Amino acid sequence: LATIPALGVLAGATRTLRLGTFVIANDSRNPVLLAREAATLDFLSGGRFELGLGAGRPGAEEDNRKLGMPFDSAGVRIARLAESIRIVKALFAGETVDAPGPYYRAAGADLFPRPVQEPRPPILVAAGGPRLLALAAREADIVTIAAPPLEAAAGFEQRVETLRQAAPERFDHLELSMNLLAVGGTPHPIVARGIGVEQLLRSGSPAVLTGSPDEMAEQVQRSRETLGISYVTVWQAFADQLAPVVERLAGR
Repeated sequence: LATIPALGVLAGATRTLRLGTFVIANDSRNPVLLAREAATLDFLSGGRFELGLGAGRPGAEEDNRKLGMPFDSAGVRIARLAESIRIVKALFAGETVDAPGPYYRAAGADLFPRPVQEPRPPILVAAGGPRLLALAAREADIVTIAAPPLEAAAGFEQRVETLRQAAPERFDHLELSMNLLAVGGTPHPIVARGIGVEQLLRSGSPAVLTGSPDEMAEQVQRSRETLGISYVTVWQAFADQLAPVVERLAGR
């Protein structure tokens, strides 16, 4: 489903669940139009929206080709994302934006409606490499650590430390997130392509939960205590397997 209209329907069908994009490819959105759509979703949901942005997932070259857009170097895409975030933040704050580029040009742009959340809807950035992690540390409210599927806890620790060093004054205010790659022996199908299931389960990655519901709950708790990860995203097919884990973690 197309993200923005689908979230608009969900905003009207729910009352307490938060809604978000995980994650919009920055290359495919104009930041002025995106800010207006995000503010509208925040308004319609009563302040339950968060905006997730990224510089391009693995394999995004094909996505750009289908849209007739070039797929630039990582450095250019990250710089463009940084510029986009600055514009979106300014518009969320009610400022009139005059953006001179180099990637976006907005002459006297303003925003209507205003977001409901104060000071603005949270911004989530998915980041894996040092440059993108540094940008996320400086600009995001939520950082999803995009690590390779077989990366063990030590690799996650190094990425968290990169965040800390990039913006030490903001680090304690960041919410850290990870996307589960496997639950109870069942891998995400996209991740499992080209990787043996047993290899994935033996990787020691914090994003791979194995064992009984009690053991998986302990793994999630350990990630929060040792890595500071308190925000976990879950593929919908894992929902039933993860339900008893959520029940054990509720209120902890």
